[in-house]
Amino acid sequence: MSVPKKMPLPAILLANDLLDGDVVFRTASGWTRDPRLALVAEDEATATRLEAEARLAFERKEVVDAYLVDITRDEAGLPVPNHFRERFKVKGPSHRPDLGKQAEFGVR
Repeated sequence: MSVPKKMPLPAILLANDLLDGDVVFRTASGWTRDPRLALVAEDEATATRLEAEARLAFERKEVVDAYLVDITRDEAGLPVPNHFRERFKVKGPSHRPDLGKQAEFGVR
């Protein structure tokens, strides 16, 4: 039997909106396109709750491909994914910094 891998914390939950495909982030009250507003799971209980909310949102056909992403906080305290792939999801298109979340929300 294998032991389940523990998620490094802190973490945020991201997914793709089922209707428009955009990357969305779970907040305390719903989903947002703004990564600065993502609810940060600092403990396993919150991470487990976020995963349960992701399953429910999938069942309601709101989102797909939801998963927890380990983060660090930048100098302003905002969540920044530790992995390259998720950083692109947070920012938007790398070839057009005038578009995407980096332009709309000031994400660096």
